[in-house]
Amino acid sequence: MLFEHLEISMSSTAIFVALLAALALSLIIRGYSTLPHIAGPPSPSWIFGNMMQLLLPPQLGDYEFAWRKLYGPVYKLKACFGQDRLMVSDPIALQYILNSQDFDRGPVLALLMDWFHGERAVIGRKGKDHRHLRAALNIGFTGAAVRQYHPVFEKVAHTISEKLDHSNAVSIDMCPLLSTAALDAISQVVLGYPLEDLGADFVTSNLQVINLTTTPSATQILADAIIPLFPLWLVHKAIYLPMKTFKLFRTNKYLANREGRRAVREKMEIARQGLEPSNDVFSLLLNLNQPDDARKSLTEEDIVGQTTVLMLAGQETTANTLAFGLVELAKNPELQETLRTEIHATLSTGGSNVAYDSMPLLNAFIKEALRMFPALPFPERKAVKDTVIPLSESIALKTGQRINQVPVHKGQTVFVGIASYQQLESRWGDDAEKYRPSRWVDGTVSPGEGLGPYANLLTFLGGPHTCLGWRFAILEMQIIVCELVGKFSFSLPVDHLYRSQFAGTMQPVDADGKKSALLCVKRIM
Repeated sequence: MLFEHLEISMSSTAIFVALLAALALSLIIRGYSTLPHIAGPPSPSWIFGNMMQLLLPPQLGDYEFAWRKLYGPVYKLKACFGQDRLMVSDPIALQYILNSQDFDRGPVLALLMDWFHGERAVIGRKGKDHRHLRAALNIGFTGAAVRQYHPVFEKVAHTISEKLDHSNAVSIDMCPLLSTAALDAISQVVLGYPLEDLGADFVTSNLQVINLTTTPSATQILADAIIPLFPLWLVHKAIYLPMKTFKLFRTNKYLANREGRRAVREKMEIARQGLEPSNDVFSLLLNLNQPDDARKSLTEEDIVGQTTVLMLAGQETTANTLAFGLVELAKNPELQETLRTEIHATLSTGGSNVAYDSMPLLNAFIKEALRMFPALPFPERKAVKDTVIPLSESIALKTGQRINQVPVHKGQTVFVGIASYQQLESRWGDDAEKYRPSRWVDGTVSPGEGLGPYANLLTFLGGPHTCLGWRFAILEMQIIVCELVGKFSFSLPVDHLYRSQFAGTMQPVDADGKKSALLCVKRIM
């Protein structure tokens, strides 16, 4: 949701003309539907299609999950201006879409990646260029590399505990605490700097960017539908318009790259002095422990170009998952106490080498949070050529015919139904809509096809664009959960209601729609 605070000072006439142009383009682009006989919900509006129901329901998934039960794991939606969209949660189809070169990111997400991160960032590269850069970056996110970040995560977790101890509030919003902690962890692991050593202007800009996507609206939905219909070169140049939002995008990119260049410069100076390099990601990418003539793979500018991606990608996604998990623990005191018992038993015997992966309930708790609250519940993919999507089970068309593959034409946009897939009864059990960590230890979960890098979940996506930092996120969550649940009890404030909402990422919000995970926190150890 990119355009929440876009300050566009256009006359009503100009807006009307722009809308007419966009609608004409949409009719031309839409042409003949490639999905004429696939069933799906009726569209309540030609302008909005089913998008208000999908993106702005009272509780995220209210309509989507009902549609999936009614129409199956593949069905047709209407997007704005009568355009067809395919919603897919079939495992084989998802595997194909995420791994095939026949699909690329949807236009809005691709535009966001360009505006935020620029052409040097791995997230915007394609083909051989993407594979080369991703392979080079992976050195900082292997299992061995991530284990070296353990002290950083412990320090960050202790900082959260200290802030909770010093708070005199009856209830505490965990969202900003967890977001700051996630940024601190990323800064230390990627750049080698604690949060307090980052430029204050960058930290402020980072917070402003995060706050851009906290209140979805119908205006956003229309903007996201209209903007990609204009010429690509023109839309990319929009970043230079003198508007507050675009200025913030430009400023954030500039400040992030400034921090990246400072980190590279200082690490190169350490190497010149013959000092031992640290184990942060940038030091690993610079390969400073090798002689100059043995270094290869990435240029310094290549490394700097990844700063915005690495600093932003794992912040709110991890923080929101933790916030959702703590809310679920607050709802279930018995689960919370059982998890706490496991944590105390393990930490008391683990010493400095805690075997987090050997804690069944801790990992079940994290898997369930990732399953129920994926950061990107339905990212878009666009067919770059005519192709055929295979299905694990045949579906019935409105004509009565059954098909086991879906042909789509070049340009067709598809919703990758991650949230729906992660509530399939055939994969996760008859109570798949319920938050129940024990499903991961009692045999309820079906192994099924291998999807995603972790526990057959697609929360970290899959295929060539699998999240580089998924191991990073898992260890970070393991350590923070052990720290917080081991030392504090969490309960819900009286009459305080929560729901999930999609605004850039899935996030917890209160009854007024404000991002929040307000909990009563009590020190117990």
